[in-house]
Amino acid sequence: MLIGNRLSEIGLVLPVPAAPRFAYVPVVIHGGLAWVAGQLPWHDGQLLCKGLVGREVSIERAAEAARLCVLQCLAQLQQALGDLDRIERFVKVTGFVACAPGFGDQPRVIDAASQLLQEVFGEAGKHARSAVGVAELPRGAPVEIEFVVAVR
Repeated sequence: MLIGNRLSEIGLVLPVPAAPRFAYVPVVIHGGLAWVAGQLPWHDGQLLCKGLVGREVSIERAAEAARLCVLQCLAQLQQALGDLDRIERFVKVTGFVACAPGFGDQPRVIDAASQLLQEVFGEAGKHARSAVGVAELPRGAPVEIEFVVAVR
């Protein structure tokens, strides 16, 4: 199945890829792998929400942010690869969750990203994963996600 068609079927549109604001590139392709730099939950040029999960941001809102991060990562891949159908499989997803002290549901937040990838890419969307709690993320974002993807 063509990935663009699959995205349309489930009502998703890729955003315009966010331009890097510092000294890095959004995607590096090397040795059959695409390494996607951490992406924040941008929506129409604004962060979906700000704050710590478990305090200012609910788990549900953080899960929504994780899905937006995935769409940003896919937009970056689309730009770098020219075609998302070049993705062979997702190798690793790392999700960072800015969370209040004592919050331990990072996997629940990042699971929204994993579920979305499997919904869009099927078996190829299954991946190894880390869900890491951190004190803060850039710009006050509650979630940041990065990928390693095998490409054709």
